[in-house]
Amino acid sequence: MTKKNSSAIKVAIADDHAIVREGLRQICSGTKDIIVVGNAENGLETIKLTRLGNCDVLLLDIILPDRTGIDVLKQIKKEIPKLPVLMLSIHREDQYAIRALKAGAAGFLNKQAAPSELINAIRQVAAGRKYISPSLAQELANQIGFDHETPLHETLSDREYQTMVMIASGKTVSDIAAELLLSVKTISMYRSRVLAKMKLRHNAELTHYALKNNLVE
Repeated sequence: MTKKNSSAIKVAIADDHAIVREGLRQICSGTKDIIVVGNAENGLETIKLTRLGNCDVLLLDIILPDRTGIDVLKQIKKEIPKLPVLMLSIHREDQYAIRALKAGAAGFLNKQAAPSELINAIRQVAAGRKYISPSLAQELANQIGFDHETPLHETLSDREYQTMVMIASGKTVSDIAAELLLSVKTISMYRSRVLAKMKLRHNAELTHYALKNNLVE
């Protein structure tokens, strides 16, 4: 077993999948300077965990059962603004990374990244720096200097954007409500807002927009 030093970076993990939490813990345990001090499987547990004040970095999944990772991030940044939060997601970086960074995340990493990249990201945000992957950095660089209007989907709230992506991925309002633990009425309201803000008439046009703008695969 790797011996930890007294100044090890203390990491907390928030993900609703036990196998993912264990995988992240094992990756961290393979280093001398990182130790996992706690884990949570939903948003409420995550907020309670960070209030204990014994972690240096939080690894936070973008999707949790009771609320979005962005919502949890915003709450944590209100209470503990100096805590670095590294967001993790199975989604492509260009879907959620900018929103996460704007909400206060110290970094964003796809779950398919190599273990070495995760360790590098943890060390970087623990040192007070931001972390984005080389691919996302290139994407941001490509956008610099272009004079273009703000895309309609960037006018959506985080929850509206999430609803739009899930609908475009083929999920029904009932599916989304069940997954996010919200009422069908609430999701229907988000859907209506999305259609109104984006000047779309129905799900088919919404899906076409999302595919055209590479918001879903």
